[in-house]
Amino acid sequence: MFKLKCSEIVAFTSTKNKRAQADKDVNLRAALSSGVKTVVVFGKAWDLHVNSVLKISLKDNLDLIRESILFLKERGVNVIFDAEHYFDGYKADQNYALEVLKAAEEAGANTLVLCDTNGGTLPQEVHAIVQRTKEEIRSKLGIHAHNDSGLAVANTVMAVYAGVRHVQCTVNGLGERCGNADLCQILPILHFKMGFTVLDSDKPRDQQLMGLTALSEYVYDLLNLPAVANQPYVGRNAFRHKAGVHIDAVTKVPTAYEHIDPSLLGNTRGISVSELSGRASIVSLASELNFDLSKDDNLVYEVLKEIKELEAKGYHFENAKASAHLILLRKAGLLQTPFRLISWNASSKMNGESRCAAEVTVEFSGEIYREKAAGVGPVHALDVAFRQAVLRKYPQLSSTKLVNYKVTVVDSVKATASEVRVFIEFEGDGRRWATTSVSPNIIEASIKALAEGYTYKLVLDTLNTERTLKSTHKSNHR
Repeated sequence: MFKLKCSEIVAFTSTKNKRAQADKDVNLRAALSSGVKTVVVFGKAWDLHVNSVLKISLKDNLDLIRESILFLKERGVNVIFDAEHYFDGYKADQNYALEVLKAAEEAGANTLVLCDTNGGTLPQEVHAIVQRTKEEIRSKLGIHAHNDSGLAVANTVMAVYAGVRHVQCTVNGLGERCGNADLCQILPILHFKMGFTVLDSDKPRDQQLMGLTALSEYVYDLLNLPAVANQPYVGRNAFRHKAGVHIDAVTKVPTAYEHIDPSLLGNTRGISVSELSGRASIVSLASELNFDLSKDDNLVYEVLKEIKELEAKGYHFENAKASAHLILLRKAGLLQTPFRLISWNASSKMNGESRCAAEVTVEFSGEIYREKAAGVGPVHALDVAFRQAVLRKYPQLSSTKLVNYKVTVVDSVKATASEVRVFIEFEGDGRRWATTSVSPNIIEASIKALAEGYTYKLVLDTLNTERTLKSTHKSNHR
């Protein structure tokens, strides 16, 4: 896990209520009583807000800021002042925006943060305004950028170029509306691209951000949110290559199509198998199973041909590599299917309340198992019945669980008769894998993808066991 040795919890509050004395203000007293060493206080830096939202005079707003900060400083607390709407305020009335900062500075604020609260400022504006602000302000400056224009990271970087040394951001760019500047992008930019020391760490510099991808995934898991696959630096697709020309080059020289080594961030390089892929993608696919193939191998042509044919029918193998691996193993004559799905039946009834049930019949080397189960839906019932049957023969699958299930309409022309693509992701024994299937029958596509998912786990376990045995055999005969 990604850890900061210098982390500190701070309190966050507004300036005091315009009708209360600072020592009587509920928010300021609550922040003080929390026991933190540092309090972040935000106040208005845009005359529009002072006049039309707070509905006080510009001078009274300066007094609110001074008195709030002084109240905390006199009690031994460090203060970070967030100048809310600073960039909009600066563009509307440069002199007043600077007066706000000077009032906070005079009151003893340790850091003055320039906020692009509406997220509408452009990078070149941020750079110019920060530079001009530095000419008037002696205190340390910070940046707080919202992403409403998709520029939060760019604006943060430009502010740092202009002299800012305090950066506010959030893991994965979480935040209201379009979010804030993404910590998972800001850290590697500052660390690897701009040469700043961003962590208090004893590790070598190239190892300090190796927990960043894990941090990103952990926060998504905590919030029960799906990870953003194309998130820069830490996303699953950040270093995933698809086009044949790209794949061929990156397998020879990674820097040909990668701006940074993914391992520095705890991420991994990936090769997608898709309609744009060439022979190099199949060679890479085989190498993941420890098979050494050349691009001219006939097996490579056969696998690529079948994958392209399936892609034409609506299959997508980019994120369902387990299905592609099974095609390769079958074409190579190495796929020994551990079971055969003989039949299945699923029903869904509504008689006062909804009820779903399923029955599956599975063959294991001549042995026939038949299982029934109920579920919240027909696919769930099938999965439960199928697992019951498979676990009777392969109890090691008990650790395997379904973690993602997605259905996509391939072609909506036929409306409810359209073919659908099912994507299922599994997790077990520290690994994740995904399968896919296409059919006009959503239940048929689902049961096929389920069967492939369990098959893949068993086949992979067998292959790994065989490799271990062969390695042991060789070492014993040296």
